[in-house]
Amino acid sequence: MLFFDFFQNLVDSGAQVTVEMKNDVQITGTLQAVDQYFNVKLKNISINNPEQVRILCRLALNAVEFKNGLYPHLLSLRNCFIRGSVVRYIHLPDLHTEALTDQCRKELAQGGVNRIETAK
Repeated sequence: MLFFDFFQNLVDSGAQVTVEMKNDVQITGTLQAVDQYFNVKLKNISINNPEQVRILCRLALNAVEFKNGLYPHLLSLRNCFIRGSVVRYIHLPDLHTEALTDQCRKELAQGGVNRIETAK
């Protein structure tokens, strides 16, 4: 659960992240919570590409355009919960990730040894 622990540390530090969803909407906010399924809870959010929300509106409603897009309430939200299955990427702040990379390699090496030993 290395990546889960990594995200928990980001929650504790109040990191600012950008969540890109599969429908191309990007939401930036302060990371408030993450669970084991990578469901994400953000506060103080802003929509990075409100024009994309308008484009999705035109596509979904056959050129019927609302002033504030398909989901006008999305532009006025301050807090949100994003289900992990709709997340494409989570853009992280610039961090020193060398320690994370080293720990991943160690866990992978230990996991490989354990699998070989249990197979015998």
